[in-house]
Amino acid sequence: MLPFDPVLWMLVFARVSAFLAIFPVFSSTQFPVQLRIALGALLAYFTAAMLPSTSEPVGGFWGLVGALAMEIGVGLLLGFVGRMLFYALDAAGSVMATEMGLMLAADFNPFSGVRTDAPGVILNFLAITLFMALDLHHWFLIGLQRTYELLPIGAAHLHGALLTDVVGRTTGIFLAAIQIAAPVMAVSFIISLVFSVLGRAVPQMNVFTESFAFRSLAGLIVFGLTLNLMAQHISNYLRRLPEDVLRVAQLLAVR
Repeated sequence: MLPFDPVLWMLVFARVSAFLAIFPVFSSTQFPVQLRIALGALLAYFTAAMLPSTSEPVGGFWGLVGALAMEIGVGLLLGFVGRMLFYALDAAGSVMATEMGLMLAADFNPFSGVRTDAPGVILNFLAITLFMALDLHHWFLIGLQRTYELLPIGAAHLHGALLTDVVGRTTGIFLAAIQIAAPVMAVSFIISLVFSVLGRAVPQMNVFTESFAFRSLAGLIVFGLTLNLMAQHISNYLRRLPEDVLRVAQLLAVR
């Protein structure tokens, strides 16, 4: 039987449960809360068994409270880094919906819990499917366990290098969104340009009304034809996520 240290298990559970609470796959409304708590408790049990025992947290009771708050903050930050791609997918879906005239066709997104444009919902389902199909959920859990090698309990520190890295990753959300939505944006621009020329040649034409159907149809066609390319682009980002989480954990450990 594996050794059990309740204090150490509690500290590990704080980081693991905070990570699972914000990461899209496990924070989905379709993922039962009881199962999420059970998964966090099981991961914390096996992870704590491989860590050195900590029967006396620094500072007694209030030291334990501070350590729990720190571990929860670390878990939320690591989960936020892992969720950045899905923020990019929501932004890309919003851009594509605007270009195709599908702003009103919003649907409930089970992964974020809010209403999202139709292309964004499709991209989120595509990302989750790739995430599971490529076995990246296993790598993510292994990466979360390895964060304790780079960032032991109570060793987190905030500094400028960490802030610069997180802000840089946040700005990368918009770059990834534009790269994913680029084909639809390009087709929409060409159609707008063509109808602008037609509007100058035929002033009686209502350019906005006439171009709406073409933009929607061409956008849907291009979206379907480039879905394979989008999947490759998304899978490249997904494969880097465990390394990104470990990189942020490493920066948190720097004094």
